[in-house]
Amino acid sequence: MSESEGSVERELKFRDVSLDELRDRLQELEAERIGPGILEDNVIFDRDGHLKDASCVLRLRKDGKGAHLTFKGPATFEGRTKIRDEHETTIGDPKAARRLFESLGYQAVKRYQKVRETWQLGGVTIALDHTPIGDFAEFEGDGAETVAKRCDLDPETAERRSYLRLYADHLKAHPDAPPDMVFEDRG
Repeated sequence: MSESEGSVERELKFRDVSLDELRDRLQELEAERIGPGILEDNVIFDRDGHLKDASCVLRLRKDGKGAHLTFKGPATFEGRTKIRDEHETTIGDPKAARRLFESLGYQAVKRYQKVRETWQLGGVTIALDHTPIGDFAEFEGDGAETVAKRCDLDPETAERRSYLRLYADHLKAHPDAPPDMVFEDRG
């Protein structure tokens, strides 16, 4: 395991974004593309709903760069900008991490996937996310509002819900949808 990285996450999320148009705009602004889109498979763990009740998240993510364990504290908002404590570390063996959580009484309660393409402009990270429920863009960092405006997005229209909450709302409107936000069941 690497050392844990702790920080405060400052994020704006936009729904129904044209990823092609945003990608073109980022190129015009001379943003740096960090890498191509990578499938992320995220599993959320909880024990008897304690983390959910506290508005916290314990996530195990596998992607093309490895596996990461993340804890997110409760969110607060400054306008539409979501702010929360976040602690993340890289792990070498996600199956062993899952067994460890289960030994401690945590269970996998939700799963979601997205294909994420990451860009950087100044101190802001921009994520272009393709999900089973549509395309989104996330702007993270101290200048998130400024960069979103430069990309022709209005911070007042930012989505406040997490992907988990968005999918829970999607399930209410589409009860025949799969229980988890996945492209296909990959186990």
